[in-house]
Amino acid sequence: MEPVVALYAEGCVHRSAPFRTPHHGRAGVREYVGGAFADESAVVDVRFGAPAVDGDRACVEYWATVHDRDGAPVTLAGSAFVRFDADGLITEARDYWHETAGHVPPPELWGQV
Repeated sequence: MEPVVALYAEGCVHRSAPFRTPHHGRAGVREYVGGAFADESAVVDVRFGAPAVDGDRACVEYWATVHDRDGAPVTLAGSAFVRFDADGLITEARDYWHETAGHVPPPELWGQV
């Protein structure tokens, strides 16, 4: 978890989904990531598409197959949008994601910008 938290600036804002309350600072990111990782009992596969970068902003698609805390297979697919400071740390992040039961492979040509 700490390697993920270390990617964020101390004053960052992280939105894990559009209508959720945002997480503030590294402590907020730590709280969110800890809860998210606790919902998974095993990570089977994680993929990232080709990122699109424009100045201090970037976005990327992700696709993950995991097992939830009860051992059931789940697939997560989403996009992350981030802004970086001059030191390369994330100052603002927001995710849009969906999940479905089972392990579902990405569609053909997935992850290409």
